[in-house]
Amino acid sequence: MTRRLSSVILLVPADVIHPSRVDEHFAAEADAARAAGMDVALVDHDALTRPDDADEAVRRVRARGEAVYRGWMLRSDQYAAFDQALRRRNVTLRTSAEQYRRAHELPRWYSALSDMTPRSIWTSGTDRTAFDRALRELRSGPAVLRDYTKSMKHYWHEAAFIPEVDDADGAWRVATRFQELRGEDMTGGFVVRRFENFLSAEVRTWWVDGRCRLIGPHPDTPEDMPPAELDPIVVGHTIARLGLPFVTADFALRADGVWRLVELGDGQVSDRPKTMRPEALITVFHNGFRR
Repeated sequence: MTRRLSSVILLVPADVIHPSRVDEHFAAEADAARAAGMDVALVDHDALTRPDDADEAVRRVRARGEAVYRGWMLRSDQYAAFDQALRRRNVTLRTSAEQYRRAHELPRWYSALSDMTPRSIWTSGTDRTAFDRALRELRSGPAVLRDYTKSMKHYWHEAAFIPEVDDADGAWRVATRFQELRGEDMTGGFVVRRFENFLSAEVRTWWVDGRCRLIGPHPDTPEDMPPAELDPIVVGHTIARLGLPFVTADFALRADGVWRLVELGDGQVSDRPKTMRPEALITVFHNGFRR
């Protein structure tokens, strides 16, 4: 039986200056949700990022039932506190804390999707010895650096791209800069990924309960529409086996003509490209979620 749209609460961040308003970045989605009959409730994102303030963050949530979050990225521990605070108000997130972590952190999803994504080695923490060991496991060639949840690709040459993993000192300079830029947001440890030469812009696909419901451009390249030859059904069974309710999967075309998975992410904190109408994403909730 299809779940009624009105039974799903959309949770969005409040504006920092005007806490009774929706954060401008998510206002269009909130408007579209209200127009479609969804309850919309505000949460305090800043409070969610502070220890022991999750209950304060959700005090404006008065509706009860199942909820979907559309907001800024949260660490897995912050999301778990968010989940528990909502449960105390009789609200259940469609994505559990464990499911969020499995989609949000690369080491949690990598083994299931390793055949379709660049080879990756990671460390626990930021120790130099462990980092050098990860480099040796890749043996030689270029690599891309990130942590468990995010890269610094906009600082490509100084904090993301490692020209040669055999150059341990050069790689460590990149890692040091990466850690400096990530600061307190650094999550888990270093992830070193084999560099693959991609010819296309990334394509963002949106999945609900293991089915691809929407295909669009990546937020970094919103004008680059997805090519018709990308067929997510080919990888659908693999993503479905993850058992995750709402995720995004970003793909890019490699130089040999093979579509490769660049990133998996939790759909609640995956950005919507500006060229995608907010109603399209709200329709994903409407048509995708099932009892």
